[in-house]
Formats: sequence, C-alpha cells, structure tokens
Amino acid sequence: MLTIAAATLAGDAAYAGIPGAAMLFGRALAAYPIGWLMDAAGRRPALALGYLMGVVGAVVGALAIMGESYAGLVAGAAVFGMSRASSDQSRYVAAEVHSARRRGRIIGRMVFAGTIGSIGGPLTVYVSTNLAEGAGINELAGPWLAAAVLVGVAVSLILTFVRPDPRDMSVASPLDVVTRGGSDAAVRPLREIFRAVNVRVAVLAMLVGQLVMVMVMTIAPLHLHNHDHVPTTIAIAVAVHTVGMFGLAALTGRLVDRYGRMPVIVLGAGQLVAASVLTPFSADLGVMLLAMFLVGYGWNMCFVAGSALLIDGLSPRERGRTQGAGDALAAVAAATGSLATGPVFSAGGMNWVGVAALAGSLVLVTVLARRGLARARVAGA
Repeated sequence: MLTIAAATLAGDAAYAGIPGAAMLFGRALAAYPIGWLMDAAGRRPALALGYLMGVVGAVVGALAIMGESYAGLVAGAAVFGMSRASSDQSRYVAAEVHSARRRGRIIGRMVFAGTIGSIGGPLTVYVSTNLAEGAGINELAGPWLAAAVLVGVAVSLILTFVRPDPRDMSVASPLDVVTRGGSDAAVRPLREIFRAVNVRVAVLAMLVGQLVMVMVMTIAPLHLHNHDHVPTTIAIAVAVHTVGMFGLAALTGRLVDRYGRMPVIVLGAGQLVAASVLTPFSADLGVMLLAMFLVGYGWNMCFVAGSALLIDGLSPRERGRTQGAGDALAAVAAATGSLATGPVFSAGGMNWVGVAALAGSLVLVTVLARRGLARARVAGA
C-alpha cells in the first residue's frame, strides 16, 4: 500500500519506492541512538521511545495522505521507520535475560513472531482500508491509522509490563553468562569492541544476509510477472519466501544453541550462495520457489545465529550501542539492496541480480573460511 500511496500522491510511478527507502534509512538512522539510550537509561524507556516515534510517523503518514502531500508521506515513512530500531532491538532484550545456552532459541522465537505480522499485516490492511473508506477518509490512510493504534498499544504494554528493566536483570541475574567476566568488566569503546573477530563476523553475517535477501526478494515478483506468471503463483512464491524467513526461526534457534553460532552461520551462507546461483534460472516457477525459500532461510540462519553471536562476549552495558551499530549497518545494507536491485535488474535482468547477490554471499564465505583456517592453525600449533 505504501508504494500505491506514493505513486498516487507523486503522480509518477518513478517516485513510488522513495518512501520505502526513507523508511529503511530512518531505521538505520535511529538504530545506534536507540542502542546508546538502552545502555544509558535502560531497555524499557528506549524501547518505548522508539515505538512512540512509530506512532508519530504513522499519524504524519496518514495526515499526508489525507492532505495529498507526497513530501509529508516521505517524512512520515522516515519517522515510522525509526520505530523499527526498537523492534529490532527487542530480540536482544528478550535474549539477554537468559543464559548463553538459551539465547539462540529465544531470538528464534522472537523472529518467528514475525510470522504473525506477515499474516496479520495484510488482514489489517484489508480491514483498515474498508473502515477508512466507510468513515469518509482516503482508504490509503487506513493502514497508517491502524499502525498508529497498534504501535501505541505496544508503547503502553512496554511501559506497563516490562519491569524490572531487562538491563538490570541482565546485570544481576546468575543466568547471565558473559565471557568477559560479567557486569564488573570495563565498558569498552565501540572501536575496540569491533576489533573482536566474532563481533565483526556476527555483524557481517547479518549485513550480507539482509543485502542478498532484499536484492532477490524485492525484484522476484516483477521477474515472475515478466515471464507471464499469474498473481496467484507470484503470491505462492512470496509465501514460500516468508516461510523461509520466519516460519522455521524456532528451529534455527535450537540449532544455534545445540551446534553453535558459527556452524549455523556457515549453513546460512551456503544457502545464500545456492539461492544466488539459482536466481538466474528462476523463470521456471519451481526453481524460483526453491531460490526464494533458500534466500529466506539463509537470511534467517545468518540473522538468528549472528544476533546470538553478537551478544556473546559483551557486557550488559556494551550491548545496546553495539547491537544498535550492527542493526544500523544491516539496515543500510537492506536499503542499498532495495535501491540497487532495480537498476541491476534493468541493466542485465535476473542474471545480473544473481551475480550481484553471489558476490555479496562470497564475501561472507571468504571471511568464514579465513576464520576457520586461522582457528585450524592455532589448534595445530
């Protein structure tokens, strides 16, 4: 609905993707400040503030549509995107009050909860557009008003029920297993934190997963449409992709806890490579379904395992800003993939999209291979 509203207000389909990109960049812009606030003031106020920005952005977006202001819609989308920074950080907040042995499955459950949104979102759009039309409001404003209400409920729930603050629980709880020695460890500057190999690998896994997944997923429906596939089959392909992204997240979390963070990231990277190789041959629906699932589940494995790996080795008062910085980089990667895939597709079709996705995937594979070789040398010394 966002692209439809943008194209309608701008009067030109060429501007349809800008509000979506603004939403992604808003998410990237707010990720680090929200993380910094989590360390400074606690998880609860930071989460609430982030979601409150979502309420403001949704109201601005609705008013922009009703006032036929394209610039207002872009601004509303950017502010609304900032709330995603809080949503992203919530997986870490839920995981940090559990021991390291359980963090993978907790993050997996949080990601699995995205399935509710992927199913409930379209239903909310249908209901809210009908309600808005019945009230004499531009139907395209309905989803924005519904978002304002739902995110407002989230703010109320956070302020009411998230007590005590998870940051304090993490510091005090005997379940908190921090490899650096717990809450007494000195808080390191961000530059020093990112010198740690595991931190860099964790962030790179999430970054590459976002970039590759967004590049393939964004353009796949248009690619299928250009090969005369009907909307029903395109919807099936999107559904298969969604199952890969969210539906198996609980299983991924268990794999992370049982076999370790790195092995699951390696499996995720392999699936991203496979999806990238299959993409140029995806005019066939069966191949596209396989590619869409693999790129979705590859992202899932990199995201869940990368998130769990990032928490490991950070003291509670280092986590917010470090995780915020990682999420900011991943959001920039997602925005870059969203903006780049169209021109790449226009220049060389799905072949070039596959090549670009493969190049990104191989960066992660190379880093993982070098780390594995380095560990083997140390073990053999």
